[in-house]
Amino acid sequence: MKKIKKFFIEGPINPAFVAESITKHTVKTTIGGHSIFLGQIREDAIDDKKVQAIDFTTYEEMALEKAHEIREEIITKYGLTCAHIYHSLGKIKVGEICLFVFTSAPHRKEAINACDEMVDRIKKEIPLWGKEILEDESHIWKENR
Repeated sequence: MKKIKKFFIEGPINPAFVAESITKHTVKTTIGGHSIFLGQIREDAIDDKKVQAIDFTTYEEMALEKAHEIREEIITKYGLTCAHIYHSLGKIKVGEICLFVFTSAPHRKEAINACDEMVDRIKKEIPLWGKEILEDESHIWKENR
């Protein structure tokens, strides 16, 4: 069994980290396609108040185990060369990146389909909660849509 990888990052995911991750994969010459999903905090309006940030929290031990399970299942199902998941914890402001999913495979369709399924499963299955912080500093617990 593979070691469970940490995938939470305190604060927003830096675009330079995304670029570095892509660069590291150029030496893996069996990869023919990558798929990347970047989740960004959107400025929604709730009761005529703009969302300014989302404060993410989790039950980390359970979340890491579930993420590992999802990752391993999807690697096997799609024959991936590799797959990476990173999710922010803490207060992430509008416009900042909070989720980075990166899948690689010998062929593009497998990478694309795997990435799509992984994002869907992360949102549905991982114990991760977001409190939307509104412009007046009030908050509401976010529901995945």
